[in-house]
Amino acid sequence: MKKLEMIYEGKAKKVYNTDDANVVIVDYKDDATALNGLKKGTIHDKGIINNRVTNHLMKMLEKEGVPTHFIEEISDRETIVKKVSIVPLEVIVRNIAAGSLAKRLGLEEGVKMKRTVLEYCYKDDALGDPMVNEYHILAMEYCTKEELDLIASYSLKINEVLSAYLKDLNIELIDFKLEFGKTADGTIVLADEISPDTCRFWDSVTHEKLDKDRFRRDMGGEEDAYKEIMKRLLGE
Repeated sequence: MKKLEMIYEGKAKKVYNTDDANVVIVDYKDDATALNGLKKGTIHDKGIINNRVTNHLMKMLEKEGVPTHFIEEISDRETIVKKVSIVPLEVIVRNIAAGSLAKRLGLEEGVKMKRTVLEYCYKDDALGDPMVNEYHILAMEYCTKEELDLIASYSLKINEVLSAYLKDLNIELIDFKLEFGKTADGTIVLADEISPDTCRFWDSVTHEKLDKDRFRRDMGGEEDAYKEIMKRLLGE
C-alpha cells in the first residue's frame, strides 16, 4: 500500500490518498481544539491514543454487526480505512445530561435520562454545526429516510455495545459523537473516530472526567486522562 498526496487536513487528523482508489490512510495528530476551533492546543501523544483506542473499539463493533471504515492499523498514528463520502451529520448519543444538553435544558450535569437521546447536527464549521431534526435532514437531502433510519439503528447499537463493555472497565459512557460515511457501493459505515476526543468518559466510582472536557474546561490533567483510557481499554 503506497501513501500518496494529502487530500484533507482537519482539526485532529490528516487523510492521504493511496494507490488504491477505494482506500485512504488516516494520520492522527496531537493538535487539540475546542469551542468550534476557537481554543487550540496540544495534548502529548493524543494522536497515538485516539488512533489505537478507535481501532480497538471499531474492531469490537464489527464483530457485533456494525460495519465500519476500519481496515488495518499500520503504525501508532496511522490506519488504513475505506474511502467514504461522509454523510454531513454529527450524531450525538446521550445517556446522561452533560455539556450543551445540560445547559440547553437547564439540567444538572450527571442526571441520568429516562431513555437514550439521539441528536443530529449539520456538519458545517462556519455555521457552528447547528442542530437539525429529521425534517431538516430530509428536506435538505443530507441523506435518505432509509439511510437515516439505519444510522439511528447503528448509533443505538453502538451505544448498547460500548456502554456494556466500558461498564466492566469502570467507565461510564456519558455521551458521544459519531459520523457515518458511504463507501463506493453506497454502503453506510461508521467512520471518523471513537476516542476521548469524541466521547465523554467518566470514572464510574469517582466521576472523574477522562476525556477532552479536561482540555475544553481548562481543568488540566488531560494527558493523564487520555492515558488512563488507553490503559483501561488496551491494558497499556
